[in-house]
Amino acid sequence: MEIRWLEDFIALARTQHFSRAADEQNVTQPTFSRRIKMLEEEMGVTLVDRNTLPLSLTPAGRDFLQSARQITQILKETKVRCNDIHSQEQNRLSFATSQTLYLNFYKAWLKPFCDDAGIDIELNLNSTAWNSSQFINALMQNQCDLMLCYWHPAIEPIATKGDNRHRYITVAHEKLIPCSAAIDSNTAKYNLPGSSRKPIPYIDYHEDSLLRPVIQSFLQEKQPTAHLQTVNRNFHSVSVKAMVKEGFGVGWLPSRLVDDSLKYGKMARAGTGEWDIPVEVRLYSLENNPNPNLERFWGALIEFLDQQQARKKTASVN
Repeated sequence: MEIRWLEDFIALARTQHFSRAADEQNVTQPTFSRRIKMLEEEMGVTLVDRNTLPLSLTPAGRDFLQSARQITQILKETKVRCNDIHSQEQNRLSFATSQTLYLNFYKAWLKPFCDDAGIDIELNLNSTAWNSSQFINALMQNQCDLMLCYWHPAIEPIATKGDNRHRYITVAHEKLIPCSAAIDSNTAKYNLPGSSRKPIPYIDYHEDSLLRPVIQSFLQEKQPTAHLQTVNRNFHSVSVKAMVKEGFGVGWLPSRLVDDSLKYGKMARAGTGEWDIPVEVRLYSLENNPNPNLERFWGALIEFLDQQQARKKTASVN
């Protein structure tokens, strides 16, 4: 049974005339009559008394009319709700980020900002386990609307992509700090630079991690040279932190991830400030993204960051 058959039957019951009902349904009368006949065959009963003038419904037809009206009304309301849901899903901003930035920025900063701005944003939780190439591919293929990641000139996927379709906002500045387990609140178990005779065990990042080329580039240019022996590799800063905290070696970690641990003596710096590596936290999107909420979000975020910067300048002057 087709829904249009029900609509045809309702039109016929209202007009009591095959020709006028066919005009309302924008079909020829033969087509309309055939569809009413098919409806009756489907139901197994005669619904229309064709011997009266004007046409009337049989007792079965009158009962069926009530059901037809209810069914079509339910379907109309359901269609409206489904379209609303689809529209909301289309307008919702899909967001991707790493595990570390999810913990330090998304929950504490980006999500509250979106809630205040009345912008619907949805985190792709799978992204917290992605490698660097998966992040870039997801953005370029419109699998996510926004991508929050660390940036440094040594991070090739962004630096050498050569695609000017993307844009970014620098939302924060961060440092990667060399950390070690703490013997006591003031003493690190390991201290840079180490020596060739006794290299420091090193908790490195996996080759596909965004932060690995940053640290590698820094170490290649740093003088004095750090003497490190890799004992473990991880994708995520949280995992590197866990290994460092347990005393397995030195690792470079985002400052926001270790501030409390350093403050309360649960970890210690493995080197002075000269071993810190500055990075940016950038939010990326594509210029031609069709999501109508993206431009509203982008403008609101720029305004918010400008206001924050203005307040900082005012506070520094006072």
